[in-house]
Amino acid sequence: VAAYMHEHSLKLVTAESCTAGLIAATLADIPGAGALLDCAFVAYSPQAKQKCLGVAARTLQRHNLTSEAVAREMALGAARNSPANVAISNTGVTDDTDPEIPAGTQCYAWVFKSGPADASPAIYTETARFEGDRNAIRRASAEHALAQLIAYHKQWLDGARPPSSRSA
Repeated sequence: VAAYMHEHSLKLVTAESCTAGLIAATLADIPGAGALLDCAFVAYSPQAKQKCLGVAARTLQRHNLTSEAVAREMALGAARNSPANVAISNTGVTDDTDPEIPAGTQCYAWVFKSGPADASPAIYTETARFEGDRNAIRRASAEHALAQLIAYHKQWLDGARPPSSRSA
């Protein structure tokens, strides 16, 4: 992932809930990560999602916290607050605390900007589900987020219009 990001001059901002900074930390484990990572927002509570990332109260009311709609607004908020040209967001559950959402469900959004003031960036969203204990799910989720960065960036470069959503 780091080599791909270097090759394509990608700089990342993250907006993380369930992964709690693990996407950024995974990238930061790589030497030279300073050239790849601008900043990371960890917004665990609904209030933090609203205050730090601009997630609308209406979105939180209409959709579950574990939703592509919330992930989309988180990524857009991070992108607005950073000069980075790619944003990744994650929100999800690792256990069965929500009877409507299966344990291991993770929602994501990837935002690609052509420049710092891009008013209409490309936005990709998807939902995936992982097995394992809390930390295994969080690790798998962070790795998935970074791996999909490459896949969606290639689609964006090829001019493929982002689908409304995708489930994995």
